[in-house]
Amino acid sequence: MPLERLAFHGLRNLQVVDLTPGPRINLFTGANGSGKTSLLEGIHVLGMGRSFRARQLRHAIAHDADAMTLHGRVAGEPAMAIGIRRHREGGELEMRLAGERLERVSRLVETLPLQLINPDAFRLLEGPPAGRREFLDWGVFHVEHGFLDVWRRFRRALKHRNALLRHGRMTDASLDAWEQELVHWGDRLDGMRRDWTESFVPVFEDTLAELIALPGLTLRYSRGWDRKRELADILRDARATDCQMGFTQQGPQRAELGIRLGKRPAVEVLSRGQQKLVVSALKLAQGRLLEQVTGRTCIYLIDDLPAELDLEHRRVFCGWLERMRCQVFITSVDPDALAGLWQPDTQVAMFHVKHSESGQGQLLPLDRQTS
Repeated sequence: MPLERLAFHGLRNLQVVDLTPGPRINLFTGANGSGKTSLLEGIHVLGMGRSFRARQLRHAIAHDADAMTLHGRVAGEPAMAIGIRRHREGGELEMRLAGERLERVSRLVETLPLQLINPDAFRLLEGPPAGRREFLDWGVFHVEHGFLDVWRRFRRALKHRNALLRHGRMTDASLDAWEQELVHWGDRLDGMRRDWTESFVPVFEDTLAELIALPGLTLRYSRGWDRKRELADILRDARATDCQMGFTQQGPQRAELGIRLGKRPAVEVLSRGQQKLVVSALKLAQGRLLEQVTGRTCIYLIDDLPAELDLEHRRVFCGWLERMRCQVFITSVDPDALAGLWQPDTQVAMFHVKHSESGQGQLLPLDRQTS
């Protein structure tokens, strides 16, 4: 479901934002530092409860504001309101959905599926496995209703086993109990991840093939422990070494989504532009699979789409966004970088973000057009 209204107050360097976005392509242009990325950040906070630019959300609050308030309305019958408020000094994040106060961010994530493509997205290739596990689990969460409960129960069992290891209270009875829990939920978690990956890989390969030809690039799921052994046996045999380390060394918490070109990690071989296309294919494919399985569409936040892509690859990228019939928010420094790349019947809502006299970013709608 697309967002049909956005209202931001107290967000970084932006003036008060009251925006009616288009249901398809929304393009924001302006100079560096004008506030384009802040607009994407506000949408990200609405759907994820956190910023992609700051570890602590209070750092996204404008320097002269006491709080940040973000509102969005999701199209539908009926439309659904989403609200976020964060005070600078103390207090918890306030979240509301359709007037109801939320206790868990997962409700936001479920309501507003988001895909972010920005410079940080390169971490899917060059970063540690945790980022790829998060990518994997996002996909499973949105198509497997029982995933979140399984994931929480597994994390609880892992936490208790690690606590026993660290504090030296390694009685066989207590470890047996928590290892039994860990194995039960760990096996279920692994099964969900494995099934999702089997569905995802062909969609990813199809998406990548249209963006760029990279024969030999493979995506492989590793579950986090020896595939030839049962997790229960591994945990039992590793008790002494796990106690020395203070944590559980093998299990679903070490799962990995390996991305290789031939026999080498893809990040060691690909150029920066090729990396961006691979990362974009991963994100686009996640949205495509979500739509195939559930009928729902992602909202894409793409920061500086033209960067590191030549004209032809920009054209192919834009073509995928058009075919997916999703809502997209794109930023670009150059207003002409994406001109002429959309099909004639594609509606593009264009906005310009500029510095006002006060130094804040001011949002100016341009004529909505077909490009």
